[in-house]
Amino acid sequence: MNITDTSAQDTVLEKPSSKKNLWVVVAVLFLCATLIYVFWSALRNWSSADTSLSMQNVRVATVTVKDFVRDLSVQGRVVAAVSPRLYSPAQGTITFEVDAGDKVEKGQLLASIDSPELTNQLKQEESSLQRNKLELDRQRIQGKKLALEKQKAADLAKVATVAAEREKRRADNAYATHAISQIDFEKAQDDLKNAQLVLKHALQDASLDQESLDFELKTQQLLVERQALRVSETKRQVDQLLVRSPVDGIVGNLAVQQKNQVSKNQPILSVVDLSEFELDVDIPESYADDLAIGMDAQVSLNGQQYAAVLVTISPEIENNQVAGRVRFAKQNQQGEALQQPEGLRQNQRLSTRILMENKSSVLTLPRGQFLQSDNGRYAYVIKDDMALRQPITIGARSLSEVEILAGLAQGDQVIISSTDALDGAESVLLAR
Repeated sequence: MNITDTSAQDTVLEKPSSKKNLWVVVAVLFLCATLIYVFWSALRNWSSADTSLSMQNVRVATVTVKDFVRDLSVQGRVVAAVSPRLYSPAQGTITFEVDAGDKVEKGQLLASIDSPELTNQLKQEESSLQRNKLELDRQRIQGKKLALEKQKAADLAKVATVAAEREKRRADNAYATHAISQIDFEKAQDDLKNAQLVLKHALQDASLDQESLDFELKTQQLLVERQALRVSETKRQVDQLLVRSPVDGIVGNLAVQQKNQVSKNQPILSVVDLSEFELDVDIPESYADDLAIGMDAQVSLNGQQYAAVLVTISPEIENNQVAGRVRFAKQNQQGEALQQPEGLRQNQRLSTRILMENKSSVLTLPRGQFLQSDNGRYAYVIKDDMALRQPITIGARSLSEVEILAGLAQGDQVIISSTDALDGAESVLLAR
């Protein structure tokens, strides 16, 4: 009796070749070497880094060589270059001849002020002038009369002198023939001397009276001229009661209501000249020392840039800002005439860019918060997967870029986001 076994179910396996086993071992060894290299490089960076940071949390920029423009961007408020505000010249009742928004021409009547006090003062001054003129005429007539009287006295004295001279000659002849006495002869001589003295004094009195008359007339003439000036000044004030437009333009806001009482020097209205506009700008105090009158500027309006010039800078600082004014350029660098943009409105807000400095072919880097983190003295330069902290020197700064003077080279990758979280670490491992 034969017992059946399981030998018929067995399968004979072939022995694997040694060559195939060798390739498997080589592949495993290569994979292990690669893993060791990768992990060793990462382990080495990790061991040498002071801290680590994810690349997703940083902003990186490249150092480039380009033309650098140092500028300042501010908001400008459009104002009319000529916008006079008119004030009441005297106290009275105002009557407007125009309304707000009306177009007016230079010299056109805008308002009138009824001032009885000033009108009455003009009449009084004119009356005083007329009185002074009459007084001057009276003194001239009186002077002529006095001069005539003095001339008459001088003429009579001259006649008396001639008669005394004639009597003197008769007495001389009579005394020579002993026809008269010694006393009569001496009396004739005394009469001649007396007549001569009277004539001399009469002529001197006439001369002094003429000088006195001329002085009085000059004094009165000066009073007349002074009063005429007062009348002229008062008349000018009365003429100013008719308020006229100093420029062509439109009427701004009326500061008072129709037929209201106004006081002297009270604002009543303004006239806006729309032919030329300027921009009032508020400049941060930190840029005040870098600005100068005549700097070029650019004004943005509807996507276009318009050339302008910085024309004024306030010497005072208010609320940490300096007031300035920008005027649209009338011609470009080639001397071609430029027109100011159309459609400008009073108090319109426009972005204004003031160009403070222009340099060519310098190392530049986009601005970032790293300037505040280390006060612009250090930067983190990326090499492989490491960010190394190294000192740098910052030059001029613009709104979007900074000038690099030292510490960086063209093509360097620099972290420009805030580095406060790194706490001054010298090397940082960047996790991808």
